[in-house]
Amino acid sequence: MMSAPDRKILIINALIAISAILLFVPFTGGVHLFDWDEINFAESAREMLESGDFLTVQINYVPFWEKPPLFIWMQLLSMKIFGINEFAARFPNAVCGVLSLLVLFNIGRKVVDTRFGLYWVLLYAGSLLPFFYFKSGIIDPWFNLFIFLGVYLFYLYFSETERSLLHSSGAAFFIGLAILTKGPVALLVFSIATGLFLLLKKFSVRVRIPDILAFIAVISFTGGFWFILQIMKGNFSIIADFITYQIRLFKTEDAGHGGFLLYHFLVLFAGVFPASVFALPVLFGSKAEEGGRKDFYYWMLILFWVVLVLFTIVRTKIVHYSSLCYFPLTFLAAWSFWHSKQHNRFRERMIFLLILSVGILLAILVSALTFVDAFRNFVISRNWISDPFTRACLMADGGWKGYEFVTGLLLLFGILGFAVAWRKKLHEKALFILTGTLPVFMMTAMLLIVPRVEAYSQNAAIEFFSSVSDKDAYLETIGYKSYAHLFYGRIRKHIHEKAREEEWLLKGPIDKDAYFSVKVNRKERFMREYPTAVLLYEKNGYVFFKRNSTTTND
Repeated sequence: MMSAPDRKILIINALIAISAILLFVPFTGGVHLFDWDEINFAESAREMLESGDFLTVQINYVPFWEKPPLFIWMQLLSMKIFGINEFAARFPNAVCGVLSLLVLFNIGRKVVDTRFGLYWVLLYAGSLLPFFYFKSGIIDPWFNLFIFLGVYLFYLYFSETERSLLHSSGAAFFIGLAILTKGPVALLVFSIATGLFLLLKKFSVRVRIPDILAFIAVISFTGGFWFILQIMKGNFSIIADFITYQIRLFKTEDAGHGGFLLYHFLVLFAGVFPASVFALPVLFGSKAEEGGRKDFYYWMLILFWVVLVLFTIVRTKIVHYSSLCYFPLTFLAAWSFWHSKQHNRFRERMIFLLILSVGILLAILVSALTFVDAFRNFVISRNWISDPFTRACLMADGGWKGYEFVTGLLLLFGILGFAVAWRKKLHEKALFILTGTLPVFMMTAMLLIVPRVEAYSQNAAIEFFSSVSDKDAYLETIGYKSYAHLFYGRIRKHIHEKAREEEWLLKGPIDKDAYFSVKVNRKERFMREYPTAVLLYEKNGYVFFKRNSTTTND
């Protein structure tokens, strides 16, 4: 018969799972996928489904060597169940969100206690970017979860007197899955973190040879079998290109994704609000470590700084590159809050002022954003925006109804509720108010604001691509990189050998009609250079052309 404590844990897990489902599943497909990453991965899954080639990741039916296939396989399975749409592309990450919150609670209660596990869940689900990532269609949520589970199992391995082959093999299995999800950077992060932990322990931890051999065997098979299959098929070039790409990400700014040195520091502080504020007092050490918890605290601290420093060094700067920090950062936030009785008055005041100032600023900015139509003419008339494409995008009809500003008010009320409780020393109540408000705020933003914002960016182009998706024609973007025309245009595998050559599509004897999307700042040049392309229409910074199959140039 189940004991009362076990029943309590089971009920809490069930409530977390139900809450996570309600947070991450509804409205997941309510807005178009965003270029590039979301559409990139969804298109690869769509092409797998269309081509029946489940081993090769493709874009435009050409091998795509930047990512391994595990997440693409998840999306493919989702598309087989739900169809080829936004919900199917994002559903795997909704599942990841449910599992992640359950993992955090159960690891938290085992490492510290049940209350700590709940704090960790609240701070993770109630922070900005961690919440949004589980409603996205990008690779990183699963990649991060696999690495985190590998680190946790290695923590268990090192914390036991008798080393467990199961824990070392389990760690290797999850790190292998991470490699199969996004690449060898998973092993790099794990290896650096493990090395620093051993250095911190002055290499006093003994490791058995059979465990090392088992780790190598499991990670080689799990993480490497797709690469081995590619080699067996003779696709040596894919492997070489994949390795070259990984190196290039570290050395250069890929596809223009550069940034200043402290880019990820700012992303984590603002993007993981409010957890980032609570974590500040313990980011450089804590006097509150005790017992077996001490080692896990060190693992989380090391993992946080390894990821942050590593991707600060990397030249390519993209928001989700530092997303693995979300797990340790929210742990440190929960750790700091759990030891709040040991905080001095300065720490309490610092947390109070930062939460208040950042929260109010965010609420004001979000509310102000909903009035973009009211001030855009003022901005444009003063030539504060010189780029023609950006100006044209800003003039789009966002479809604002006038009540979207309540999104910012929801956050403002939550921040004020937090402030009242915090000033009364009701810290736990203040945390519940704050982390309960943030998910409501973010769900409201996704329903009322995100679709409106998309109208100013990619919506016009996606509308056009969707409108020609039922035609047996070529579809291409000229002068800018996109994956939207592939996914929303439902591009079929080209038959003509020159179909991927831009000049042939624009000037050659094409066998099917061809449609083109061009940004407005390239419109005049395009019309001069390709007079056989007929202008269809222009909308929100995009210009659309058609070239008939009967048109040829001698």
